[in-house]
Amino acid sequence: MKPATMTVPPFAAVVLASLLVGCAGATATTRVSPSPEANTVDALFHDYDGPDRPGASVVVIHDGQVVLRRAYGLASLERHEPATPDSNYRLASLTKQFTATAILLLVQDGRLGLDDRMVDVLPGFPPSLREVRVRHLLQHTSGLWDYEDFVPATQPVQVKDRDVLALLSGVDRTYFPPGTAVRYSNSGYAVLALLVEQVSGMSFARFLHERVFVPSGMRSTVAHEEGVSQVPRRAYGYAVDPSGFVPRDQSPTSAVLGDGGTYSSVVDLVAWDRALDSDALLRAETRKQAWTPPMLPDGASSRYGFGWFVDDDGGRQRLSHHGETCGFTNAIVKYPEQRLTVIVLTNRAGGAPWTLAQAVADLWLDRPAKDGPPTNRPWPFETLPNAH
Repeated sequence: MKPATMTVPPFAAVVLASLLVGCAGATATTRVSPSPEANTVDALFHDYDGPDRPGASVVVIHDGQVVLRRAYGLASLERHEPATPDSNYRLASLTKQFTATAILLLVQDGRLGLDDRMVDVLPGFPPSLREVRVRHLLQHTSGLWDYEDFVPATQPVQVKDRDVLALLSGVDRTYFPPGTAVRYSNSGYAVLALLVEQVSGMSFARFLHERVFVPSGMRSTVAHEEGVSQVPRRAYGYAVDPSGFVPRDQSPTSAVLGDGGTYSSVVDLVAWDRALDSDALLRAETRKQAWTPPMLPDGASSRYGFGWFVDDDGGRQRLSHHGETCGFTNAIVKYPEQRLTVIVLTNRAGGAPWTLAQAVADLWLDRPAKDGPPTNRPWPFETLPNAH
């Protein structure tokens, strides 16, 4: 099929206190408390450490406490600004957690249903895709075509969420009947951001700020809109070419918010993790839904819930997500039953921070990474079509 040619035209005091502790005295190599794991973590991140290279920030949260927090390299090469735990990176697809949470909040409010058909709740959704439902978009079982396939690298104006819907209007079918298979689709999450706006009556960025970021205690996180909002302590993105590191902070699709437009720091993501583990935002039964992938008609599990990859790691439930975009590559690994979360944010294209996050997690799971990051355990996104 050839697409039609188109012109893209109060979270309580405990969280506040934890944030104050997290911000105090943060430096490029902050460690919350001395631990034997710190030297191992430093060794794992040696490629990000140095006065002339893009950096990384990492945090480990165990039993609700920050047990290790580090940063390496530079947030801005041009300004020689070191990365710190407070540096705000473009999260790329880690943003999908927030988009899914926004939808689930509207479901909890009784203003939206997971089985609502998109044509019934979002004006302009293509009538030819009438069987696509809200939950299909959340779980990547919609079969929607990816909007990036329609955007040339030379696109002169950045695409926004509303443009994604316009691009989809030129499509008359899905990859497969909705709900019957799984294929990762950034289009689905861009459309979900539009649905949040339609149902809530406010912009997606404002909804995230008022209903997700502020209640969670995330004081500097922002769904960034150029010319509208500012990113404090911003990390800038880079790539590698034969001459070395070069700026690669924006692309034609960097302005789409629903699938990847949030900036945040590991400090703020500690607050987010605590909010996830409480009833600050979502009820327990809603969180369980978000962390449970659907069964497909062929009996297989899709391994994707609502904004999270979900799999089994040696008998432990593992939640994870990767984020890859122009100039940034990130990862989060979360073990709910072990109350362990590791977050790695980097401001360079390429690399595999998910293997670093897992190697760090293994230090607290009694699986020391003696010889570097593990390479033999597959990640769900490595086998999910279109996810990597």
